[in-house]
Amino acid sequence: MANAEQLALLTRSIDEWNSWREQSSETVDLSDANLSGANLRRADLSAANLSRANLRRADLSDADLSYANLSHANLSYANLSRANLSRANLRRADLSDADLSDADLSDADLSDANLSGANLRRADLSGANLSHANLRRADLSVAHMG
Repeated sequence: MANAEQLALLTRSIDEWNSWREQSSETVDLSDANLSGANLRRADLSAANLSRANLRRADLSDADLSYANLSHANLSYANLSRANLSRANLRRADLSDADLSDADLSDADLSDANLSGANLRRADLSGANLSHANLRRADLSVAHMG
């Protein structure tokens, strides 16, 4: 269950959130949070627990989600362009029709994830686990798979 104080701070101001993250060693728990349509551009969500969170249509462009737990999260139609998702847990996440262009997904766990219709143009997928992922209609043009 999401930490109510953290959720309130995140939705109030990304600048305040990022300043708090720089100063705090507190574990970020946003599991099960409803952040549908939220503007989280440039947010520091590294190592955050966002499992089962609703991030449908959220703007996470340029966000740091490295090492984050996004398992079972709904990220359909989300803007994750240029986001850092390296080493993130995206197991069974719904990324259908999401914009992941230029995103860093290196060493991410995308097993059983739904990436149907996702834009993965120029994404870095090196070392990513894509076992049983749904890539139907996904655009992998110029994606780095090495």
